[in-house]
Amino acid sequence: METGYLPYIPEFITVHLGPPDSDAENVTVSFPDYIKNVASSEIYPTWPENAVRANVLAEISFALNRVYTEFYRSRGYDFDITNSTAADQSFVKGREVFENISRITDELFTSYIRRAGATEPLFAVYCDGREVTCDGLSQWGTVDLARAGYSVLDILRTYYGNDITVVDEAPVQGLSESYPGSPLRIGDVGNGVFLTQVRLNRIRRNYPAIPRIAAEDGVFGADTDRAVRAFQRIFSLAEDGIVGRGTWYRVAEVYTAVKRLSDLNSEGLSPDELFLTVEGLSEGDRGGAVRELQYLLNYVAEFVDEVPSIEIDGIFGPLTKNALESFQRVYELPVTGVVDGATKDLLFGVYRGILESLPREYSLAAAMAYPGTPLSNGYRGDAASSLQEYLNFAASVYPSVPRIAVDGVFGQQTERAVREFQRAAGLPATGVADRETWDALAEIYRRGAPGRT
Repeated sequence: METGYLPYIPEFITVHLGPPDSDAENVTVSFPDYIKNVASSEIYPTWPENAVRANVLAEISFALNRVYTEFYRSRGYDFDITNSTAADQSFVKGREVFENISRITDELFTSYIRRAGATEPLFAVYCDGREVTCDGLSQWGTVDLARAGYSVLDILRTYYGNDITVVDEAPVQGLSESYPGSPLRIGDVGNGVFLTQVRLNRIRRNYPAIPRIAAEDGVFGADTDRAVRAFQRIFSLAEDGIVGRGTWYRVAEVYTAVKRLSDLNSEGLSPDELFLTVEGLSEGDRGGAVRELQYLLNYVAEFVDEVPSIEIDGIFGPLTKNALESFQRVYELPVTGVVDGATKDLLFGVYRGILESLPREYSLAAAMAYPGTPLSNGYRGDAASSLQEYLNFAASVYPSVPRIAVDGVFGQQTERAVREFQRAAGLPATGVADRETWDALAEIYRRGAPGRT
């Protein structure tokens, strides 16, 4: 959860005893007791201590990420996490906990994993490593590593990467929602405004119709009002420029989603690969068609919790088979782990349905694709607006590029900005935004200016 937008450990956590949409009981328990219950339900007390500690840290971080991002509460639920292992962690109401797990949890419950340079607790995906495999920590695998002499941090880095760190002694306080408590509007000042500005500026990289907020300073001014109104218009909210509870949590939800999808889209496929056939693929296959299958499954996984995400490596291994079987199970197809005709058709259908449900402004990369024809002086339209936004963004990288009005009209100022960008980027200074120029601008926009996330 956020306080000053840094995570803290909640005193209590509310658990839904079933899948998210089920009519099940909610129970509220202390956070340490919750972790003790989860750990006692998922791992064995006889495991080496370093394996137990690594698993407890993963379970803490997973739960804290749910709390910090308000994953369920931002969607209108009255709980913080479920006990459905398809979505969250195992929790058994009233179960006994193991003594050594209780002791280790008491030592560790104010610690969590995060990536270097990040604020939020790591969404520490894990699975048992025997019945189910995943692109995260293998619980049984931690046993082998601990017996081989690995430290707790080395075990965690084996699964989550070398850029993770463990935060110790995070503060403990009562759980409170991130919503400031009253609507934010022009003239307001504070952390709530600051967080709104940061999130909207990140969201606009995927939704260029949202104007950039020049200063993330915690002061709700005219540019913040314009950005809020544009966001509300895109997402069919009341366009009043006021950040009430509904707008606050919709911003939080979209902010989390675009970060996940941008990570996924960085794994995008070449145009040739997008036209390969996936029908007939099965475990052991390799190549571009497998990459396409993995890409499609990953895209569905971002919207369907029961389908796990996987690495896009062109190798149809056990993880890809598990993701495919999960897709078949969710959509009530024969669970074969093989891409038959019905699976192929439904997979493409679900993928297209997701894309069609996204607003027009959404792009499959962090920037709009090249419009198909060069843009030059006299052009008017949405593509010109996007070009102007990307040029203004490039101005933070190349000071020689002048900032211009985003009005959808390719005039002399836009032509001059294009020429200056082309000179700075080592391209022919024609003043025409051809494919090469557009792609260079889009790459800068996708990556973000130095120092930004």
